Amino acid sequence: MIQLKSRTQNILLIAGGIFLIFLVWYFSTIVTYILISLILSFLGRPLVVWLTKLKYKRFRIPKGIAALITLIVIWLVFFSFFRFIIPLLIKEFETFSEIDFVAVFDSFEEPLKKILRFSGNELKYSESQTFTDIVIEKLASKINFSRLPDVFVAIAGTIGELFIAIFSITFITYFFLKEKSIFRETVILIVPTDMEERASRILSSTSYLLRRYLIGITLEVFMVMLLVTVGLTLVGIGFNHAAIIGFFCGLFNVIPYLGPWMGALLGLLIGAALNIHANFMQETLPLLGLMTVVFLSVQIIDNILFQPFIYSSSVKAHPLEIFLVVIAAGSIAGVLGMFLAIPGYTVVRVIAREFFDNMKIVRRLTDNLSNKKT
Repeated sequence: MIQLKSRTQNILLIAGGIFLIFLVWYFSTIVTYILISLILSFLGRPLVVWLTKLKYKRFRIPKGIAALITLIVIWLVFFSFFRFIIPLLIKEFETFSEIDFVAVFDSFEEPLKKILRFSGNELKYSESQTFTDIVIEKLASKINFSRLPDVFVAIAGTIGELFIAIFSITFITYFFLKEKSIFRETVILIVPTDMEERASRILSSTSYLLRRYLIGITLEVFMVMLLVTVGLTLVGIGFNHAAIIGFFCGLFNVIPYLGPWMGALLGLLIGAALNIHANFMQETLPLLGLMTVVFLSVQIIDNILFQPFIYSSSVKAHPLEIFLVVIAAGSIAGVLGMFLAIPGYTVVRVIAREFFDNMKIVRRLTDNLSNKKT
């Protein structure tokens, strides 16, 4: 009888979880705003606490003012970062626009023709046409230029949505910073009374683990960006190009195991493109070798110093477990899913520990999770 009751409870919980997933999907835009605001509030919370502790005689900074100052600091950091990185991206695009890609493409003509001939897809064209002309013609036939106005409308709509998103996230983040328990109290109001204690433990654990993870991963991204930029500059890459490569390496490094390789591959492609007209064996290949040494050195430093601190203090999962989660998330939601895989999996494990602790597999996957509270 007890086993039947437990099974019924599990079925109801699973059904409730499926319904919750449907609600998250249906209101995905609002949920996204809330999640981003939570992340920003996690990062800004230490500054709010520090500001509210400041005292001059009998005067203390009110929480509302401290939250506003913190919010301004957060946006100033983002603005300063993008104010630095966007001009570098523009210069990078300008550099690539000066490359004669037609000449580069023509240099690959013979190898491509051999591959196509071998695969039975050889292109047929007249003597007056070049291989490049045929490829451009094939690509143009796949593009529907009549839909260009729709593209501009979509861009205008995206800009409008971006302004709405910035305003919404700013508004929500302010109250998350000002009232630390507002999110917790809202969740407690929604859940049934008999589940309040479990919900409270879930919120405490996830808040503790995610805060440590987000602060750690932010520091890791910054350090990887810095090390890659300095390293590539030392081996002969221009600072602007090195900073862009460092930016993408740091960004992709958020993805465990696969991210560093993705960033390094992108960096090598940029390095090869920048030296496309140089002698490959004498100049380009040695440069790519030095770049590879930089990427490997940074990865070793990251694996020894940064990642053990981040994953041991927050994720507490087996490396194979993390790898499979990242692959699964990538197959479901692409690169974005890979970025969100670890924090999402952490939340799922905490919830599973509270509601499905009677399952052997859940106990095995969650036995290392911390029970510390915020």
